[in-house]
Amino acid sequence: MMVEEEAKLESKSKPMVNENLRFGERALSAGGAAFISAVIVNPLDVVKTRLQAQAAGVPYQGSCRLGCFESNSTVAHDLRPSSSPGVCRITGSATVCSDHQYKGTLDVFIKIIRQEGFSRLWRGTNASLALAVPTVGIYMPCYDYFRNIMEDFTAEKSPSLTPYVPLVAGTIARSLACISIYPVELARTRMQAFKGTQRGVKLPGVWKTLVDAVNPVKGSSSNGQNYRMLWTGLGAQLARDVPFSAICWSILEPTRRSILSLMGEEPRAGSIIGANFTAGFVAGAVAAAATCPLDVAKTRRQIEKNRDRAMKMTTRQTLAEIWRDGGMRGMFSGAGARVGRAGPSVAIVVSFYEVVKYGLHHFHQQ
Repeated sequence: MMVEEEAKLESKSKPMVNENLRFGERALSAGGAAFISAVIVNPLDVVKTRLQAQAAGVPYQGSCRLGCFESNSTVAHDLRPSSSPGVCRITGSATVCSDHQYKGTLDVFIKIIRQEGFSRLWRGTNASLALAVPTVGIYMPCYDYFRNIMEDFTAEKSPSLTPYVPLVAGTIARSLACISIYPVELARTRMQAFKGTQRGVKLPGVWKTLVDAVNPVKGSSSNGQNYRMLWTGLGAQLARDVPFSAICWSILEPTRRSILSLMGEEPRAGSIIGANFTAGFVAGAVAAAATCPLDVAKTRRQIEKNRDRAMKMTTRQTLAEIWRDGGMRGMFSGAGARVGRAGPSVAIVVSFYEVVKYGLHHFHQQ
C-alpha cells in the first residue's frame, strides 16, 4: 500500500516527459505555440486595452455625430468619462463624446467593427507576434530548464520544497523574458489603445510607434533620457507578469500532472493536449483575474504621453489613482476580456508546446 502511494506521489512530482531536447527545439516549439495563440486571442487583447484606456481617460479620436472635434491630445490624468449620455465634455484640450463611450466587452467588439472595420480587431497583431514569439520562446524553455534543475535539487535535499518549484521557476523565467522584449510590449499596448475612425488609413506600425515614443515632437533630437521612455511601465509589467506567472504555474503544474496520472503510465498525444489545455485554461483564467488591477496599472503607465508624468509615475501611485478615480470597477476594467483572453491563450500555448515536445522526443527515440 505504501509502495503504491509513493509511486503515485512520484508520478505527480516528476516532469511530464523526461525528454533531452535542445534549447533550440524547445524555443521553436514555444514560438509556434505563441504564434497561433497571438493570432487567435488578439481581438480580446484589443478589447481589454480599449476598456482600460477609456478608464484612464483616453479621448475618442475621430468624427462624432454630435459635433465633437478630433483630438490628438495627450492623456491627462484629470480626464474622466462623462456619466451623462450623449454629452460632449471638454477637459483641457481634450474633447470627450460620451455617446461613443464603450459600455462593455461586447459593445467594444460591435463599435470597433462598425466604426473602424473588422480588421481593426487584429490591430497590433504584428507587435503581438514580434512580442509573443521571442518572449514565449525564452519563457517556456527557461521554465523547463529551471524547473528540472530545482526539482532534482529539492528532491534530493529538501522534498518538502518541491511543490514550490513551479512558482519559483515561473517567476524567474517570466522576469527574464519580460525584460528582454519589453519595448515591443510598449509598442503593442500603444497601438491597441489609440483608435482612429477612418477606414483604409494606415496606422503607425511597431517601429513608428517606438520612434514616436522616443521623439513625440517631430524634428527633436534623441538622448538617453528619451530612450528611457522605451522602458516606461516596466515595473508595472513585472509587477503584473511575475505574480501572474507564479499563480499560473502553481495551479497548472500540479493540475496537469494529476490529470495525466489518472490517464495511465504512458501518456499519448491526445491525453497530453487534453491535460495541458484543461490545466492551462483554468490556471490562466484564475491568474488573469487575480492580477487584473496590475494589468490596468500597466496599461495606464504605457499609454501615458506626458513625458515628465510618465517618468515619475510608479505602480503604487498608479494603483492609488485608479482606485481614487474608479474604485473597484476601475481596478478591474476589462477584466472580462482579460480573463477570456488569458484562459485560451495559456491553454493553447502550453498544450501546443508540450505536444510538439512529445513529438520531437519520440522522433529522437526512433
